[in-house]
Amino acid sequence: QVQLVESGGGLVQAGGSLRLSCAASGRTFSIYTMAWFRQAPGKEREFVAAMSGGGSTNYADAVKGRFTISRDNAKNTVYLQTNSLKPEDTAVYYCATRNSGAYASSASSLYNYWGQGTQVTVSS
Repeated sequence: QVQLVESGGGLVQAGGSLRLSCAASGRTFSIYTMAWFRQAPGKEREFVAAMSGGGSTNYADAVKGRFTISRDNAKNTVYLQTNSLKPEDTAVYYCATRNSGAYASSASSLYNYWGQGTQVTVSS
């Protein structure tokens, strides 16, 4: 029922920026927590950023000050603005949502729906 479709990934040089998008359908988008996770080859999935239904945000230390999560409720879309990209940011980026909106949770196990992922590659 809930579908998340991501876009915006690509190849960028270190120091550059990308804006990732995730379009959601199938639910009342605005009241639920949305999040971004990423997974690099050979590594575990890790939390990147989240926004609660009320607009509270949470960022991983590795991206704090460089990445910004936002949402456009009218468009049912969540964004991740990635600035000052580093090679270690290279990963597949996934958006996710859960059946709660109270907290910008970082635990992947709490999320019920996931997008297909979009590749971000940062060259040195």
